[in-house]
Amino acid sequence: MEVEMSMEQAMMKEEWLYDFTFVGDPQLSPDGSYVVYVKRVINEEKEYASNLVLVNRATGIQHDFTSGAGKYKDQSPRWSPDGKTLAFVSDRSGKNQIWLISTVGGEARQLTELTNGAVDPIWKPDGSALLVLSKDGVEKEEDARKPLVVNDLHYKADGKGFLDGKHTQVMLVPVTVDSEQVEALTDAPFNHSNPSWSPDGSAIVYVRSRYEEQGSYMRTDLFIQHLKDEGEPEQLNKKGGSFVAPRWSPDGRSLSFIGHFFEHEGATLNKVWTVDLASKKFACITEAVDLECTDALISDMHWGGASPGAMWNKDGSGVYFLASEQGNTGIYYAGVDSTIRQISGGDRHHYAFHYVAHVNEAAVAISDPVNIGDIYTLSFSGDRVEEQCISTSNAEVLQSYPLSKPEMFTYEGEDGLEIQGWLMKPVGFKEDKTYPLVLEIHGGPHMMYGNSFMHEFQLLAAKGYAVLYTNPRGSQGYGQAFVNGCRGDYGGGDYEDLMTGVNAALKTYAFIDEERLLVTGGSYGGFMTNWIVGKTDRFKAAVTQRSISNWQSFYGVSDIGYFFTKWEVGSDLDENPEKLWHHSPLKYVDQIETPLLILHSENDLRCPIEQGEQLYVALKHRRKKTMFVRFPDSDHNLSRSGLPELRVERLKHLAGWFDTHLGESE
Repeated sequence: MEVEMSMEQAMMKEEWLYDFTFVGDPQLSPDGSYVVYVKRVINEEKEYASNLVLVNRATGIQHDFTSGAGKYKDQSPRWSPDGKTLAFVSDRSGKNQIWLISTVGGEARQLTELTNGAVDPIWKPDGSALLVLSKDGVEKEEDARKPLVVNDLHYKADGKGFLDGKHTQVMLVPVTVDSEQVEALTDAPFNHSNPSWSPDGSAIVYVRSRYEEQGSYMRTDLFIQHLKDEGEPEQLNKKGGSFVAPRWSPDGRSLSFIGHFFEHEGATLNKVWTVDLASKKFACITEAVDLECTDALISDMHWGGASPGAMWNKDGSGVYFLASEQGNTGIYYAGVDSTIRQISGGDRHHYAFHYVAHVNEAAVAISDPVNIGDIYTLSFSGDRVEEQCISTSNAEVLQSYPLSKPEMFTYEGEDGLEIQGWLMKPVGFKEDKTYPLVLEIHGGPHMMYGNSFMHEFQLLAAKGYAVLYTNPRGSQGYGQAFVNGCRGDYGGGDYEDLMTGVNAALKTYAFIDEERLLVTGGSYGGFMTNWIVGKTDRFKAAVTQRSISNWQSFYGVSDIGYFFTKWEVGSDLDENPEKLWHHSPLKYVDQIETPLLILHSENDLRCPIEQGEQLYVALKHRRKKTMFVRFPDSDHNLSRSGLPELRVERLKHLAGWFDTHLGESE
């Protein structure tokens, strides 16, 4: 039923972000009778807080299991093997530590008191201990007057700042009340992650990053370590690659993991692999499909989490994993015989997943364009899947807010390549009216837009804009050739795909006013916004966010610039600086006539703020219409996980710039 509403009622306020609940990291109990998940809110102080919610599947009753709501950040719940205890991470003692709580109730008790905190608890199969991750080294008193001495190429990272020389190590923590013995299982000067126990508890496997080594950009290796063996841990991959989330088979003879060997550098599709631990033979069990075997779907409402990896079924004949395809992320099955099929799909975003082989069931978090996200359980039986929703996190809130459901369409690029896109009509749409259109461009570029909730898009639709978003070449979800299609040609075929998408939308949707076109994007999407306004005047206003304007300086100032420019643009600074300049929007600044708002975070180390500064000064010096908004205490992820009040301010500036310049054109 279509509901008539006034324009004032239809105006989705930026502050509505404060009313939303975000759910994720569902964990099914070992016997399948309970699910615990993380509920995240924005409290009265406009800060994030989270607690654990426990659901009884038999009765459907759920309740807040920890008291973190509104005060603390309780997260990463993990069931003990007997299902009687939950380990979780909380900052309630001042920094992240591991806490334990009985599943029959009672108060949580703090297990770790590590100097540098602890995260990511993993239970030993017999329940006697946990693997956790913690940084090594001693805390040093900060002194802003002392210089920072840098010796490493990789010395800073977005979201972390300047690296302090500490490394994340795997620690063994007994869970007995009277034990304070914590043992460091790793001590190499590299970061370690994704630890996993062998079924008999005699060995662990983990990922070791090699960023510190010259030429090992984004490299992560697999290591196995036998706990009673005094020898060195064994590296499983003999050549460099990028691997995550190793998991033991039920018989302990094999491992599954996700990754690749950089065949197409940063644009290589992630595949599902197994390795036989006796022969050390690697096998790619998804080689037969042109599929990205991770979640590559973008949303501004879900916080990041580690890949669940490829989770083994009970008899070790196959694994379940998340994969991205055609604007959707679903659950897929791959057999060790390379049989592959989708298990749970639809026009949806499966953004978190936990499978328990013993009961052949899973807990999963799912979003779609008009639902922020809820928790479901899945029961597998052959090719059939029984699905049940066990949370209604934002049902009442979303009933009060106007939403637009996108329409999917495809079109041909200039060279015949098929491109997928979506069009959101304005809220309160009327056939006899025309509406302005906002083109949204995603970052990455090797990510994808699709069927997930986007607050920014819904906000613009509620303010009376049609919203167009597409997956031009370079996006994930359409195979290896497609994702590789923009490398070395930024601003070429990808630009044509976007412009052709605008033309296709104008042809398909007569209500779009071609005299009121607008464009915005972030990161790579910010680069493309800058590029577009330097190539065409068809857009009335533009907003560039966390953008790239000059590849030559990006090479030296970004935390990834020294390899990203070669991988993506096709040259290093010393190899062919003219190629970097040719693909730099700053080169074409004299041609920019579109009013351009520049939004950038002060602490962005991925696309540092000097990229915005250069563009702003060049435009202002030429008396072009521009404005520069700098967000304090924010990094590259402001739009997704930044401080709530600054996320709201960003949206106000974005919509306000469009409103203002459309008003001027009228």
